[in-house]
Amino acid sequence: MSDPLIELAGIRKVYGRGTDVEVEVLHGIDLAIAPGEFTALVGPSGSGKSTLLNLIGLLEAPTAGSYRFAGRETAALPEREITRLRATSLGFVCQVHHLLPAFTAVENVLMPGLIAHGPVSAERREAARALLGDVGLGDRVDYLPRKLSGGQQQRVAIARALSIAPPLVLADEPTGNLDTHSADDIFALMRRFNETRGTAFLIVTHDPRLARRCDRIVSLVDGRIAGDEPNVRSS
Repeated sequence: MSDPLIELAGIRKVYGRGTDVEVEVLHGIDLAIAPGEFTALVGPSGSGKSTLLNLIGLLEAPTAGSYRFAGRETAALPEREITRLRATSLGFVCQVHHLLPAFTAVENVLMPGLIAHGPVSAERREAARALLGDVGLGDRVDYLPRKLSGGQQQRVAIARALSIAPPLVLADEPTGNLDTHSADDIFALMRRFNETRGTAFLIVTHDPRLARRCDRIVSLVDGRIAGDEPNVRSS
């Protein structure tokens, strides 16, 4: 068995610490995700799913506990290294795609690499165009977001997340704004990249139909892991 890609032990998250409105959102989370896993994170609204995803994505720091990414204890890393790790090793796909409206599809896909590595080379631009072809948008590379449908915009967001070849993509309700057909297409797209590239996905979803198509289902209730089971996929 390979070493975990991410490993959380005793993770707690408290907001308003030391004030009269202190709220503990996560209570001692233990979770490990292996390279290449395709995992659903489910639970009712307010259970702490987005907070957990933010912590794993290095957008927030835990109040207590240990978070190791690829064997490195993140609490021991300086802020500049945390920023670099987030920019080069994590992809993000959200319910709202957050494409930059003044930039074309290919320019949006190039943005993470520009932030992580600096000026765009012809080789990187060609790779971005190829990636848009992989998500079925080879004829839309120069379109602005407003010229694309909601499903197409989400495909650009997935291509953007994958453009830096991250070992892990965090997806927060990536199909939440889409109709059933488009949601199925987006889910199938993420699964294909998981299977062909070995990219691990952690997907927050309220859709039990999609969760059942993941390899593992982690349930979060009231800031605690209430279930963590391998899943026999159904189509």
